[in-house]
Amino acid sequence: MRWKTLAATLLVATAMAGPSTSQVGFDNREAAENGWSMEQNRSAAWHLAQHRRLSAALGTLQPQRQGIVDAYVLSIGLDSDPVFGREAGEAQKVLTRRYGATGRSIFLAAGAGKENTGTPQGSPPNLATALAAVAAKMNVKEDVLILFATTHGDPRLGLVYRDGDNAVGMIAPKRLAALLDGLGIERRLIILSACFSGVFVPLLNGDQTIIITAASSQRTSFGCNPGNDWTFFGDAFVNTALRKPQSLEKANDEARSLISLWEAGRGLAPSEPQIFIGDKAHLWLDALEMRMPKTETPKTGRAANMTS
Repeated sequence: MRWKTLAATLLVATAMAGPSTSQVGFDNREAAENGWSMEQNRSAAWHLAQHRRLSAALGTLQPQRQGIVDAYVLSIGLDSDPVFGREAGEAQKVLTRRYGATGRSIFLAAGAGKENTGTPQGSPPNLATALAAVAAKMNVKEDVLILFATTHGDPRLGLVYRDGDNAVGMIAPKRLAALLDGLGIERRLIILSACFSGVFVPLLNGDQTIIITAASSQRTSFGCNPGNDWTFFGDAFVNTALRKPQSLEKANDEARSLISLWEAGRGLAPSEPQIFIGDKAHLWLDALEMRMPKTETPKTGRAANMTS
């Protein structure tokens, strides 16, 4: 259950803010709305390595093709618990294949080391930089951003960023909306695998936006034990439903049914995954799904509902 570590994480956030911040009153919610994050005990080599990793990843992005609805995939694990990195990494592969985004996808994951190569750190600043890089390559009126994020969630603060004792931060719905709106990205499929992720729907919705969340604004989601390969939502939606040549709406229905079955089998309170589809979203979704592969790919990892 994802909620169990949140209290400790938020206490760490306040402690990391330091005495000077505490004296003026550190407001977690305001910080989340401003996209606040902090790194500590990081070496200069770590920072340089992260700069090189992110630059290398962004350098692979291919430009959009005029007259073609191109998809750009950005998949990020914002917590260093391994389940989130595993889920985000595989989600990048599934979404890239499904929506023909080869050469137009990026994977970020918290827990990166100080080597010069590898996956860039999944952090709020790197997310903002990656979004800007995607916007610079795409035609924001024609192409589509597909954003997948997985981490712990909070009903007031949104998505929580954590890398052990070295980093912490928050991304509230207001902050994510400001980033996307500021870049002019109108066509977007946003998939959020986190507790309480339904809080993002009211601020991110739009007539060309689709939002799919693991839970409602009032409910937790399940399966985020560090040793897992998937959360319940990730396994049902990404690892199962999206691998099949079926519409996004049918995939969502299949995932919801699976999650409900798994939760009921364990006596868990329903997470109530959410979906919002804007009135004009099918203008781009239909174009992407017409090019969707006609064959199913096999699932990977251990099933989320089989783990403790």
